[in-house]
Amino acid sequence: MTTVAVGLLERSGRLLICRRRRNQVHGGKWEFPGGKVEPGETPREALIRELGEELGIDVVAAEETVRYDYAYPGERSVLLVFFTVGSYRGPIRTSGFAEVRWESRAELPRYDFLEGDGRIVRELAEGRH
Repeated sequence: MTTVAVGLLERSGRLLICRRRRNQVHGGKWEFPGGKVEPGETPREALIRELGEELGIDVVAAEETVRYDYAYPGERSVLLVFFTVGSYRGPIRTSGFAEVRWESRAELPRYDFLEGDGRIVRELAEGRH
């Protein structure tokens, strides 16, 4: 099973959401930043590496929020591990995405997120995390 580490970054009551480039798998979909855990990494280590690569930031504090399995149609299940990023250093660079936004929890369901993020989007919008 593939494990994916995902960061929930919040600023002034808004969460950072990122839109995939059109030429990527699931192009144009919205997601939270993060990526696959590589062999020998923990999910937390992968989160730190991925957010450094994708956003150019150094994660200072991150706590696991929730984890769950999701099976995309016709593919193997992935284990999604979400972390609340309490603090980080550096300005956010957005070169890896078509677009990024800081969005309120209540507005998250109106975006076309990756199917695997559906559960966390609903739970965040309901104030559960």
